[in-house]
Amino acid sequence: MSDAFDVGILGAGPAGSTLGALLAKRGFKVICFDDERRPELLVGESLLPTVVDLMRRLEIEDRVAKFSQFKPGVAFVHRDGQRLDFLFPHGVLGKTPNYSYNIPRPEFDNLLRDRAGELGVTFVKHRASVEKGSDGREIQLSPDTMSVVPELNGKHPKLLVDATGRTRAVAKALGLSAKKGDRNDVAYFAHYEDFDSTAMTEGQVVISILEHGWSWRIPLPGRLSVGIVIDKDIAKQHGDTAEERLESLIDSQPILAGPGKGRKRVTEVKTYTNYQLISERSHGPGWIAAGDAFGFVDPMLSPGLFMAMHMAELLDEKVFAGGPKVLDQPEKLAPKLEKVKAEMLDWHTSWGEIIEYFYDGRMFSMYEAGTKLREAYGKWQLPSLMEKHLTANITRMVSGVTTRSRYGRGLVNWSTKHLVWDTQPPEHYRVRTSKTPVPEPKDEPAMA
Repeated sequence: MSDAFDVGILGAGPAGSTLGALLAKRGFKVICFDDERRPELLVGESLLPTVVDLMRRLEIEDRVAKFSQFKPGVAFVHRDGQRLDFLFPHGVLGKTPNYSYNIPRPEFDNLLRDRAGELGVTFVKHRASVEKGSDGREIQLSPDTMSVVPELNGKHPKLLVDATGRTRAVAKALGLSAKKGDRNDVAYFAHYEDFDSTAMTEGQVVISILEHGWSWRIPLPGRLSVGIVIDKDIAKQHGDTAEERLESLIDSQPILAGPGKGRKRVTEVKTYTNYQLISERSHGPGWIAAGDAFGFVDPMLSPGLFMAMHMAELLDEKVFAGGPKVLDQPEKLAPKLEKVKAEMLDWHTSWGEIIEYFYDGRMFSMYEAGTKLREAYGKWQLPSLMEKHLTANITRMVSGVTTRSRYGRGLVNWSTKHLVWDTQPPEHYRVRTSKTPVPEPKDEPAMA
């Protein structure tokens, strides 16, 4: 192999495989380092409708559908009985498909890897190591990796992509700092049989606000993924092991205990600490970071996998659309990479805002106010039409279609301040931690 690879990708998860596939379609010579270690369970099993567009671009939707569960929407169920159902009706999401999929992650990740291979990406079974660089590179493959990977033929790729997820290989090698979130949560989850999802429609994801923390129920073929995200201090009160804690937490929550009465756990229990992080940098001379290696916002609303794949898509379209020759002009790459970083930061900010509406209770307060508007004014009165318009905008935002829309974000913010009255306060609906005071509920609030 006489010529060096154009791009070397560290990690074959969704970000790495998606970017590799897209670059290969543009004629880049891509090598991807993957140790092929796949855990049985991974978070990120529920996809947003916006991911379907990218599946179609990669020509894999039919293959995804064969091993996945069709997803028509998501429901939010509060501990006091309030329920918000966001289905994806025709027309509301514009040209974006009005559905998505719940996926077994190992199968989905393997499919992305296989597709990248079909398009020409060279995969090497090796966990690549990196070190500070030389000869104009800020980071480079270590001598050990260069020597044990014959496919490199002793020639370093022109560009390295860090797609190592939470490992953040390049950031750690360079000592880069990151802005972390302020939640102190831990997630326990497993797959179950005979556990009721309480979905309104088959395949609908159900997110429940618990006495403390929140849970997800994601329907998969033949089983249900059940997870609880809760303050670490409270988790410690429910046993010493992950298995003890998850089972005890389910049994202690009325909203889960009933549906899970006859449940049978069919996998091990996995533990994840809540990961909210944005790296101080996304690129430098000779390298870029993609997906979780750059940042992850929060598991609520399932934006993580979309964000990883979308960042790969942005890099392909806004940085590498000119083909391999763009790598010969590194001075022109940096401004384009900065624009991608700015757009991804806006995505993180936008998702953070709408997720916070669920965490702090304002979304349920708006829902209560909207319900009263419909009941008081009927279907076609102006207040009810306003509520319908607001609901459609929120649906588009939580589906990933208009999450960054200035109009949508402004509308929701304005509504929380001016369309909510005589309802339970947001504090009543918020996701509680061990330090959250429990407010006294209002008695039968009435319309003014």
